[in-house]
Amino acid sequence: MPQSKKYGFSLSQEQGSWNAAIVRRASAKNIVVTKTQTGFKTEVEAKQWAEKELVTFTEKQSTQNKRRAEKRK
Repeated sequence: MPQSKKYGFSLSQEQGSWNAAIVRRASAKNIVVTKTQTGFKTEVEAKQWAEKELVTFTEKQSTQNKRRAEKRK
């Protein structure tokens, strides 16, 4: 799944291990970290986790938004 303008992921390396974070753009200047996972041995593992979690997170957000929209009607 390609990253959208609102949701994406970032990867970083610290002391020999990789970290993955699901990020959300709150405004043009502000980025909020929604979920993180640390301790990956390779960049590939971190990227796979981030892509999988990004899909799960966006699906969850979509259903939550639909549910809230129904309540407003």
